[in-house]
Amino acid sequence: QVQLVESGGGLVQPGGSLRLACATSGANFRLDTMGWYRQAPGKQRELVATITSAGNTNYADFVKGRFAISRDNAKNTVYLQMNSLKPEDTAVYYCHSNLGPYDYWGQGTQVTVSS
Repeated sequence: QVQLVESGGGLVQPGGSLRLACATSGANFRLDTMGWYRQAPGKQRELVATITSAGNTNYADFVKGRFAISRDNAKNTVYLQMNSLKPEDTAVYYCHSNLGPYDYWGQGTQVTVSS
């Protein structure tokens, strides 16, 4: 069983920045497609960004130019740098791992953007 543990969430003012991290226990991390999703109260979970084993990235339109996903295969960790945060970015952010038929989720970390 692969475990994903997110960290780095918190309260930040509009316009501020946060960096989320997701550490995994997966033995094949370097092969995994990793992603960040988020879920706001009363809304469905939505894709934020993904990064493949080759380092190819994909972003939701609402974060393009503000967020950046990256990975460190030596540390089995994926990151989400979030800049120019807006109140509508407030949500629980989840880390996701996919390799073939296998999908794993972290427990989530709360991000609150408020003055």
